Amino acid sequence: MYKKIIVPVDPAAIAVGEKILTKAKSLLDAGGEIVLLTIIEDIPGYLAIDVPVDLIEGAITDAKAKLVTLKETTGVTAHIEIRSGAPAREILATAEEHKADLIIVGSHVPDFSNYFIGATADRVVRHSKISVLVDR
Repeated sequence: MYKKIIVPVDPAAIAVGEKILTKAKSLLDAGGEIVLLTIIEDIPGYLAIDVPVDLIEGAITDAKAKLVTLKETTGVTAHIEIRSGAPAREILATAEEHKADLIIVGSHVPDFSNYFIGATADRVVRHSKISVLVDR
C-alpha cells in the first residue's frame, strides 16, 4: 500500500512505538522502507547554560538504543533517524525529505490542552501534505 512510511516514536512511550511500528509493517509495500524517527527536543536558551553538555548526547544515545531494541523486538526492518528540534516540524520535514507517502503517529490519553489527539499529532495532521494515520 505504501512505499515509504515515517514512524515517529517517543522513547518514553515505547509501547506505543511498538504498536505503530507493527502497523507500519502491515501497510508497507514489498520493497518499501520504514523510517523509524525520534526527535530530541531543543533546550530553551535560558536553560541551556545550566544543563550539562553531555545531557543531549546522552539523550541521543539512549534514544538510539531504545529504537534499536524496538526494531529487534518487533522484527521490523527500518532505517533509524534521530533529529533535534520541535517534534511536529521535524516529523513533517523528515517526511518531505524522504518523499514519504504516509506518516503513522501514536496518540496518548489527552488532557484539556490537547483533548482530541495530542498536540504533536494534531500539528502533524493539520500541516502534513501526505496521509497521516493516527493510531489510538
